[in-house]
Amino acid sequence: MKRTHEGRLDYVSPVPSPFNYGCVPGQLGADGDPIDAVLLGPWMPRGHREEVPVRAVVRLMDAGLPDDKLICSRRPLTRRDRWLVTAFFRLYGPTKGLLNRLRGHPGATGMTGLEVVG
Repeated sequence: MKRTHEGRLDYVSPVPSPFNYGCVPGQLGADGDPIDAVLLGPWMPRGHREEVPVRAVVRLMDAGLPDDKLICSRRPLTRRDRWLVTAFFRLYGPTKGLLNRLRGHPGATGMTGLEVVG
């Protein structure tokens, strides 16, 4: 389940997210919302805050706007981590695209790549 930066429910994935999904407060993306951040590792309670290194960036388009996701982890990414992140966001893109069309938001939606940065 993904919430807006105001805390309202924005999106419920048909595939449960295996990640802690949050944002980087004070850092806005191209869509005007805080930049999305995914924390790999054990489940954390809602509202958890922690500084964790960015290990990769999922390049995603959302209704024609860049909507990158920072992939954060306390340890370097494994091959399995990269596979899981890629698989999840390859499913996320088309389902979010359908939701965008239903909401009247045109434009391409989907994952365009994974860039490992650390």
